[in-house]
Amino acid sequence: MAMCEVVRAGAFALIYDPGVGEPEAWYINDHTIVQDAEGKWHLFGITHPEPANPFEEVEFAHATADQLLGPWTKQPPALEVDPDYGETHLWAPHVIAANGQYYMFYAGGGDDRTAVEINLATSTDLFTWERASSGPLFRDGYDARDPMVTRVGDQWVMYYCATSDPTGGNHVVAYRTSTDLLQWSDRNIAYTDPTTGTEAGNTESPFVVQQDGCWYLFIGPRPDYVGTDVFFSDNPFSFDIGNTAGHIRSHAAELVQDGTSWWISSAGWGQGGVYLAPLTFPSPCDPKAVPQ
Repeated sequence: MAMCEVVRAGAFALIYDPGVGEPEAWYINDHTIVQDAEGKWHLFGITHPEPANPFEEVEFAHATADQLLGPWTKQPPALEVDPDYGETHLWAPHVIAANGQYYMFYAGGGDDRTAVEINLATSTDLFTWERASSGPLFRDGYDARDPMVTRVGDQWVMYYCATSDPTGGNHVVAYRTSTDLLQWSDRNIAYTDPTTGTEAGNTESPFVVQQDGCWYLFIGPRPDYVGTDVFFSDNPFSFDIGNTAGHIRSHAAELVQDGTSWWISSAGWGQGGVYLAPLTFPSPCDPKAVPQ
């Protein structure tokens, strides 16, 4: 089946190196970028000194900038692991603005990797965060992680990576729905990959966005660590491996919209920081025109 290269990224540029000013190199892996009400940009992400040690990732990086491309200023950690909350690590924050505050969804781990925590913290200023007093939003496996939340119609949808069975199986993009960002439905599956296993897979870092009548799903690493595949659909709850819409050299890709411009990020172990590249979508989108 032919790859349809319709979603494309330009050249990536380094915007933030968390190791600057530190005695050793640091990395940022899964991350999120959000703009506050005054127009300032905030970056949050997994962070740790090199080399990679994912189960020792116990704080979220925070940096701020007046312009998306920087310069960025390092801030104190946004959140630190709380063992009393059941957390064993802090992975993959995703921040949205809603209801007059900010919501940070993240993977908190736990002792049972078939039933790990997806947690929520809220803030009014993006600097001070308070965990939901009710505890984890839900638990799922295997190592369910990388939540991403967006609005679809009259409900919120959280996409995240998991396996077809919480004990293992096909790598999938799961989703749950909510009307209040606090109570979430049972899991459903938006995408099933033919690959199987537990732990890390190739459906990590799901990001779903609608553009010109099409829904696009970005996931990776595919096929290598620095690689993201893009799939298209007319249904945000159903993507198929046959409907490809591009491949981008990015790890832990996040999409950021600045005015009418779209950007895609890249980061990860051994990558030296966070990068951004301009992103273009086909316009207008016509799924029937994609070669089959």
